[in-house]
Amino acid sequence: MAMTKQKKESEVTIMQEKFGKAEILLLTQNKGLNAKSTNDLRVATRAAGVDYRVAKNTLARIAAKGTPYESMVDQMKGPVGYVTGTDGPATAKVIAEFAKKNDKLVIIAGKFGDMVMDAAQVDAFSKLPTMDEIRSKLVGLLQAPASQLVGVTKAYGEKEGGAPAPKAEEAAPAAPEAAPAE
Repeated sequence: MAMTKQKKESEVTIMQEKFGKAEILLLTQNKGLNAKSTNDLRVATRAAGVDYRVAKNTLARIAAKGTPYESMVDQMKGPVGYVTGTDGPATAKVIAEFAKKNDKLVIIAGKFGDMVMDAAQVDAFSKLPTMDEIRSKLVGLLQAPASQLVGVTKAYGEKEGGAPAPKAEEAAPAAPEAAPAE
């Protein structure tokens, strides 16, 4: 069924928005994915906050004009899936993991910032930590000095006093037992 001019314009507008907001664009090729595998891919990408879209290459080329991904129009040939995301390594990780499990999805190329990548480079890029992983490591690094300071201070206090400070339960004197009534 042929697309109407209005649907084509709508598709170009949607793709321009996706390309404009994306930090990364990956081009994949569907070499015979069945419906279940395609649905699994869409579910995995949605769960990671990644957009996977199959579109007519002519419309994608028009949408790419004026965006950072204009240099990739030469690679938009054949049955291409367009993967966009705001976290580069996380986006690449989702697609690379799916491509490893299913050899019918092939990564053609990608672009992150000014870096244009081939399939091998996208795979290597997917092994970088995601922004969430970097943030958690940073928080761990920031908390480590404080916990180390507490540990050193506690050890110094134990060394000076000779014994660890008693716990609150142990420090409170036991109540005298009531004397038997005579």
